Amino acid sequence: MLETSARLLGLLALFQGRRSWGGGELAERLEVTTRTLRRDVDKLRSLGYPIHSTSGAEGGYRLGAGSTMPPLLLDDDEAVAVALGLGQAAAGGVAGMEEASIRALTKIEQILPPRLGRRVAALQAMIVRTGSGEGVADARTLSAIAAACRDCETLRFRYRDHAGAATSRVVEPHRLVHTGYRWYLVAWDTTRVDWRTFRVDRIEPRVSTGLRFVAREGPAKDLAAYVTRGAAYAPVCRARVKVAASAEKVRPRLRFIGGLAEAVDEASCWVQIGASCYEGLAIRLTLIGVDFTVDGPAELVAALEKLAGRLGRACQTEPRTE
Repeated sequence: MLETSARLLGLLALFQGRRSWGGGELAERLEVTTRTLRRDVDKLRSLGYPIHSTSGAEGGYRLGAGSTMPPLLLDDDEAVAVALGLGQAAAGGVAGMEEASIRALTKIEQILPPRLGRRVAALQAMIVRTGSGEGVADARTLSAIAAACRDCETLRFRYRDHAGAATSRVVEPHRLVHTGYRWYLVAWDTTRVDWRTFRVDRIEPRVSTGLRFVAREGPAKDLAAYVTRGAAYAPVCRARVKVAASAEKVRPRLRFIGGLAEAVDEASCWVQIGASCYEGLAIRLTLIGVDFTVDGPAELVAALEKLAGRLGRACQTEPRTE
């Protein structure tokens, strides 16, 4: 049985290295008869691999594309490359692929040999991101949290609030949620005995797991809406503005700047949005890309007037002299 399994893996590796093989050549490489080769090919087909027979002097086999994704065999360099790419995508390097990337990364890291895990970690440390890093989550932290959610293991970590103060937390992780702007962890805080939402970029990179726990029912059926609503009301500086566009049109834009849209009618909606300062809040409102009305607070009105003046001066040109 073990010999057959090893032979199937060898056959699969040959197909994934080269799609088309002659039957005699394959049998020779595997040191089996053509009859045994046919049986092995049938076994791979039963596992979902679309292997087609080809005509010719000796006949052969070709690996095609199927309707489902069968397992892959990767060599060391390929596994490292996949883990690095998934890490970058999970941290927001590829828009729209964050959640799928973290699921795949968790599966890859679970089976990586320690030597390859150390190699991936070393390469990740050498990657430099442009920008301030605000809102960018560490891929290794994401992977560790995702694994703890999957395995129902308590998490211990240091967490920084919006003011920068750090506290120690012990939580039962429930789900990771990506809003299109940031990663959040929804978890049961064992000290506060309540559900809490944590920004992953504020969790210190070193997290540790503890005892197993029995999974609880989550705080809401729609966790994406739950996290988005909480993120919109959490910041220190907040505003509720009326936007001259439908909620359906505005929501895709809010995905990248944060905020919650509530429909008024087909041509307008209310937007609840926040930031750490009123200057940042003014900039975020302009990124919605449509007209809006602000009644207050006074600090936001002042920040918008200041921003408007700066933009107006930037468009002024000096008269040319001959």
